Amino acid sequence: MTEAASKTIKGRTGDWEMVLGLEVHAQVASKSKLFSGAAVGFGAGPNEQVSLVDAAMPGMLPVLNRFCVEQAVKTGLGLKAQINLKSRFDRKNYFYPDLPQGYQISQFDQPIVGEGVVVVERDDGTTFDVRIERLHLEQDAGKSLHDQDPNATYVDLNRAGTALMEIVSKPDMRTSEEAAAYVKKLRTILVYLGTCDGDMEKGNLRADVNVSVCRPGDYEKFRETGSFKHLGTRCEIKNVNSYRYIQQAIEYEARRQIEILEDGGTIDQETRLFDPNKGETRSMRSKEEAHDYRYFPDPDLLPLVLDPAWVKEIETTLPELPDAKKARLQSEYGLSAYDAGVLIIDAERADYFEAAAKGRDAKLVANWVTNELLAKLSAAGTAFPDSPLPSSDIAQLVELIENGTISSKIAKEVFEHMWAGEGRPAQIVEKRGLVQINDTGAIEAAIDELIGANPDKAAAVKEKPQAIGWFVGQVMKATGGKANPGTVNDLLKAKLGL
Repeated sequence: MTEAASKTIKGRTGDWEMVLGLEVHAQVASKSKLFSGAAVGFGAGPNEQVSLVDAAMPGMLPVLNRFCVEQAVKTGLGLKAQINLKSRFDRKNYFYPDLPQGYQISQFDQPIVGEGVVVVERDDGTTFDVRIERLHLEQDAGKSLHDQDPNATYVDLNRAGTALMEIVSKPDMRTSEEAAAYVKKLRTILVYLGTCDGDMEKGNLRADVNVSVCRPGDYEKFRETGSFKHLGTRCEIKNVNSYRYIQQAIEYEARRQIEILEDGGTIDQETRLFDPNKGETRSMRSKEEAHDYRYFPDPDLLPLVLDPAWVKEIETTLPELPDAKKARLQSEYGLSAYDAGVLIIDAERADYFEAAAKGRDAKLVANWVTNELLAKLSAAGTAFPDSPLPSSDIAQLVELIENGTISSKIAKEVFEHMWAGEGRPAQIVEKRGLVQINDTGAIEAAIDELIGANPDKAAAVKEKPQAIGWFVGQVMKATGGKANPGTVNDLLKAKLGL
C-alpha cells in the first residue's frame, strides 16, 4: 500500500482523508504536586494524598514546585523545542465536582515551552515529522467515582494538583497508525528523559485526539495557507489511554463524521468519549472555546522567569535520546535500522544489548535479545533490568555459536535450559553433552551409512538437488542434532556429486 493510498477512506460520494492532532497529557515524574507538598503516587487510599492547598481551603496559596518546572524544561529540550524564558500561569475556570477550586491552574497564551518537532517512524520504516505547537504545565483534577454507590458519586482528590505536561501537536497526522506511532515515540522520549513514567494503564500518559475529515487536496491547501477553513470541523475524543484504543477511536470517529457529511448533515464541534467495550465514541459535551473558560492570570502566582544559565545546565544533563541512540547502534554495531529501532524502544533493552555485544557478533546478539529473550521477558511481564539471565549469559551463548561449540539450533535448546535456571550456557552444554560434532570422520561415517541404505534416493538427488534436504535432516537426526550443519552440507554435496 502506498503512503497516499493509506490516507484515503472510501465514501459513498467519493474519497475522504482524516486530519489528526493530539494533546498528550503526561504526568510529571515528581514526588510531590505542582503547587503543594502533598505526595504523588499510585495505590494510596482515597483522599490520603491531599493537602489543604489541593482541597482549596480558604486562604491556602499555591507554591510552585521547582522540580516540576525543571522536568518541563528538560522535556522541551528533548523535543527540540523553544524554551520560553518567561511564562505565566492562568486560571481556567470551569465547574466539576472533583475540581475543588472551581478552576484549574494552567498556562494559556504564555506556555513554558513553544514549538518543537518529533520525528516518528512508520511500521514500514519511513518517517514523518510531527510539529509540536506547545507544552504547558497544569494541575490535574481529582477523580469522580460513580460505581461505589447507586445513589451517590464519591470524589477522590489524590490526583488533584498533580503536575501534568500537556503536549499539543499540530494537525500533522493523517492515519490512525501515524497517531499511535506518534504517541509511542513521544512516550519513548519522555521515559528516556525520566520526566514521565509513561504508564498508560495508570493514566499517567493519555491522549485527547482531535479528528476531522476533508476531501483529498484540502489538507495540502491548509498547509500552504495555514487557514483552517480548508479542513472539516473537528471533534475531540478525551482521555484515550492505549495505542489500540487511539486507533479504534480515530477509525470510528472518522467514519461517523463521513457518514453524517455524506447524508447532508454538519459536524458539531464537541468533546466525545471513547467506549472501548462498544468500540465507538459518544457525545460528552459541546466543545468549549478559550473564552468559555474565562482565562485570566493567576493572581497568586508571579510570572515564571527562567535563568538562561539554569536552562543550559539542564541541557547538559540530557541523556542520549532515542534518535541519537538508534543512529549510533547502526553505525557502531552495524545493525539494521529495524534491529536498532526495536532495541531503542526501551533504553534498558538497548543497554542490555550493548553489554552483551562487547566483543561479540552484534547482529547475532541483537537477534537473541530481540527475539528469544524479549519474548520470554514479555510473557513473564519482566523488565530487562530484572531479567533472570544477565547480559553476560547471552554473550557467552553467542560466543559458543561463534566458535562452533554449538549450532544455532542447539543454542535454542541451551537457551531453554538457561531460562529454566540450569546455569550458564557453557555449563549446560558440558553437562548435557550438547557440544557440536565437528569431527568430519564421524559425520562422514554417518553419511556413508545413510547413502548405502538409500541408493535410490542418492541417485535421485542428482536430478533434483533440493532433495539433499532429506539427507541433511537424516544426518542431523542420526547425530542427535549435534553435527555441524555446514560440514554436513559440504560432505553430502561431495559424496552425492553435486
